[in-house]
Amino acid sequence: MTPTIRMALLSIATSLATLGLKFAAYTMTGSIGLLSDAMEALVNLAASLVALGVLTVSERPADADHAYGHGKAEYFSSGVEGALILLAACGIMYAAGGRLLHPAALGALGPGLLVAALAAAMNFVTARLMLRVAKEHDSITVEADARHLMSDVVTSGGVIAGLLVVMAAPRAALLDPLIAIAIGLQILWTAISLLRRSVDGLMDRSLPDDEIEAARRLIAAALPADAAVADLRTRKAGARRFIEFKLRVPGAESVAAAHATCDRLEASLASGLARCVVTIHVEPLGQAAAAAVRAGAGPAG
Repeated sequence: MTPTIRMALLSIATSLATLGLKFAAYTMTGSIGLLSDAMEALVNLAASLVALGVLTVSERPADADHAYGHGKAEYFSSGVEGALILLAACGIMYAAGGRLLHPAALGALGPGLLVAALAAAMNFVTARLMLRVAKEHDSITVEADARHLMSDVVTSGGVIAGLLVVMAAPRAALLDPLIAIAIGLQILWTAISLLRRSVDGLMDRSLPDDEIEAARRLIAAALPADAAVADLRTRKAGARRFIEFKLRVPGAESVAAAHATCDRLEASLASGLARCVVTIHVEPLGQAAAAAVRAGAGPAG
């Protein structure tokens, strides 16, 4: 079992536990803020189940039908999770609006808040562990799931803080649905971010600017003085980075020498960019172009 699959299973277990705790806290208090927190836990569970299925697919090796691997499956997970969060945000704000129009008394806030705090602590520990594994294995699915759990921790903290104010000043009961609306807006932003990232991946958006600049430096470090690079293109699929460019070498250079240059460039890129797949198209330089490159005036895409 891979570390990312273990993280998906841990997320499911945590989501199940916190779901029960949060609905118990809502039942004890009648707080719409705690209900919104419980609804987010329900989305956490659904998203974790989606993540487990997608990770099982995305980690399969390349095959005859998927020569570039299955990494893009992770973007479907991120998109589905974003859509689920979006629905949760709408549901939370609808319920909060109803409570604003029809206020209701709250009860047993002390015990209810202790239960909610326990659920938040469980999510925090799980999210921190998942973020570490996501960084180590460059998994967008584990990262998206972890950031969702971490946003849940933040919203739980906001709910608890607001309800502590209500405990101290019962006349501030309207703060409860207002907190729920604030949570809904925060979750809405999370959903938009996840959906945007999913679309970027499915549309083959280029690597981030810092990674493209790193690729250029790594190429320059291994590039012979009489060669040039042009038409650099990049994209990412799951954890794998794809880099393509044209390598222009003197027309008289042998195939073996050009191949050796390609090997050095690939090794240089692999040393600085994890899980990097490099495609190089070799083209001949004319004599005048080769002289310009040697003089430092040649093309470098």
